[in-house]
Amino acid sequence: MLVFFAITLFVSATLLFWVQPMFAKMVLPLLGGTPAVWNTCMVFFQAALLAGYGYAHVATAWLGVRRQAAIHVGLLLLPLLTLPIGIPMGWSPPVEKNPIPWLFVLLLVSVGLPFFVVSASAPMLQKWFSDTGHRSAKDPYFLYGASNLGSMLALLSYPVMIEPQLRLAEQSWVWAGGYGLLVVLTLGCAVILWRSPVVVVGQRGQGAGLDGGSGLTVRRRVRWVVLSFVPSSLMLGVTTHLSTDITPIPLFWVVPLALYLLTFVLAFARRPILPHLLMVRALPLVILPLLISIFLNLQQPLWLLILLHLLTFFVAAMVCHGELVKDRPPAEYLTEFYLWMSVGGVLGGLFNALVAPMVFSSVVEYSLAMVLACLLRPSTRPDEQKPLSRWLDFGLPLALGILVAGLIWAVKVSDLKPVWLSISLIFGLPSVLCFTFRDRPIRFGLGVAAVMLANVFYTSTLGHILHTERSFFGVNRIMVDPEEKYRLLFHGSTIHGWQSLDLFRSREPLSYFYRTGPIGQLFTAFSGANAKPKVAIAGLGIGSMACYGEPEQQWTFYEIDPVVERIARDPQYFTYLRDCPPKINVVLGDARLSLRRAPDRHYGFIFLDAFSSDAIPVHLLTREAIELYLTKLADGGILAFNITNRYLDLRPVLSDLARDAGLVCMAQDDSDISEAEKKSGKAASRWVVMARQQNDLSKLAQDQRWNVLTSRPGARVWTDNFSNILEVIRWH
Repeated sequence: MLVFFAITLFVSATLLFWVQPMFAKMVLPLLGGTPAVWNTCMVFFQAALLAGYGYAHVATAWLGVRRQAAIHVGLLLLPLLTLPIGIPMGWSPPVEKNPIPWLFVLLLVSVGLPFFVVSASAPMLQKWFSDTGHRSAKDPYFLYGASNLGSMLALLSYPVMIEPQLRLAEQSWVWAGGYGLLVVLTLGCAVILWRSPVVVVGQRGQGAGLDGGSGLTVRRRVRWVVLSFVPSSLMLGVTTHLSTDITPIPLFWVVPLALYLLTFVLAFARRPILPHLLMVRALPLVILPLLISIFLNLQQPLWLLILLHLLTFFVAAMVCHGELVKDRPPAEYLTEFYLWMSVGGVLGGLFNALVAPMVFSSVVEYSLAMVLACLLRPSTRPDEQKPLSRWLDFGLPLALGILVAGLIWAVKVSDLKPVWLSISLIFGLPSVLCFTFRDRPIRFGLGVAAVMLANVFYTSTLGHILHTERSFFGVNRIMVDPEEKYRLLFHGSTIHGWQSLDLFRSREPLSYFYRTGPIGQLFTAFSGANAKPKVAIAGLGIGSMACYGEPEQQWTFYEIDPVVERIARDPQYFTYLRDCPPKINVVLGDARLSLRRAPDRHYGFIFLDAFSSDAIPVHLLTREAIELYLTKLADGGILAFNITNRYLDLRPVLSDLARDAGLVCMAQDDSDISEAEKKSGKAASRWVVMARQQNDLSKLAQDQRWNVLTSRPGARVWTDNFSNILEVIRWH
């Protein structure tokens, strides 16, 4: 009986968490690959999970377990009418409006019913099991570990096994087959329940470590919600951080979610593998270095930063979930316990995906969730409750915040050198002092918060901020460099262009578009009589490339974020679009979707310069994308890709795509930048160009700085249904 219930829970959880990355990947090409797509999907899935948990709680309370089982078996048959899962024909997102409502409706129509039915399995099957009279029925919470183990394995297997082997349509049909198996297994569990003797509530007894139901106060329920809120918010925070600067693919969504589920498996296990006290004591050791790395905007080494983020998230989630396990009620209240846990998960998702983008101009929700995790830690000195200690819990963090603000001011005024010394004073000393607060959760949590608030006054080596604006697609910051020579646009942690404040140089393309760089060479080769009359550019930035245009040319920028267009057109910040010669049109919406509406063989140049922070949307680098570009490219036209990136080397991917499409492919890595060029506004860049015929690139072939790219023998070409980001990551 126990094995049968565990297998059923395992299958339901596998289906539940397989469908999430599968459907998110179906949606990605429609919404430009932004990390907000995954966060929004997660909010929907958490809300649907809450609905499933609510149904399990209310139905079993009103109808009784056995009658509810009969109704649920009938409910299980309804989703069979809607399978396989897919995006309905004719659905396309709004261009100038926030796409979140549209995405919610799409999720509801396409995946809502099967997800809702499957989501009810975890609390419902545990409730059924607690009513069977089995010797383990008095404390069925360990089955939650089996459920989350299935969820975790499903997630980890998706990018490694499922995604590389099966197309999305095939994945959907296999999922439908798995759902049919779940129907049969659930029916088997219902039969076991019906054949078991009726158990009187008073005869169940209480499992070890469970208290009675008399203590189910409002305060206790709120605590369950808060303890569930923090790991949910942290999960989305670390996901956004990783996928914004690397690439928004299922791999970097799956790993944090898999770790999140692993913490449930470990915390709810019968015999804990990781002691709860160990996690409580480890949290200060990992959270302070992570906050310092965020304040300093550290970007290397990549593997160490990823490990630090994931480790901190794991420890914080283990602390919160461990506290939940310690406070779990008897089996009679099992469904209510899971219901309040689900409420906390939904609120965490809503906070990150919907509330934070409207309330905060930058991504501070990640750090705030860390502070809350510190405040929720149990005290390692529970007997120290003296009045003076309670006053110090608030007074010492306040003094620490004042100290940090004073250090920042002193370092700025004195222009303290070298840089490592000033950083040690501003970040190192306060962190050491904050660490001494670790035995008092309130004192430590408020100490971390004080350091965070004080660092608002810290001016980094990048300069000072003029304007910050956040949208569905990320955070845009306009800054002036410390020497006040350039105005820069940051998206996330990456510069998306800069313009000289010198009026005599205000029309000079700078950064990755410098005249001596690859893009300048390309426009020099195709200027004057050789100029292409119509040019398309995916990704607006600040419009730097527009100053390569000529008066008789027509340029079309395709930009997904309306905020970016508004910034680029605002002359108090940037003036390329206003002052440069070509006729410029900006089309809002995802470049790949918008390009479909352009006439065939219309553009002589198509530039792919779309980035989300440092991440290039994968759906712009697939076989289907290349096929679309070629239909819009005129005879003799050229495709150009900006693949400048801190973490990915995309040259092999593009060379394989060129071979697959029968195109000529060349590349230039312009990373050897002199100090004089850096001071004058040039940045290292890497570009790839493609054309139908060798003659189309003959002017570049004569330049030794351009190299012909050769494809990898036997390599699999990236498509909308397949991509392997691990093979192109540069870990060092």
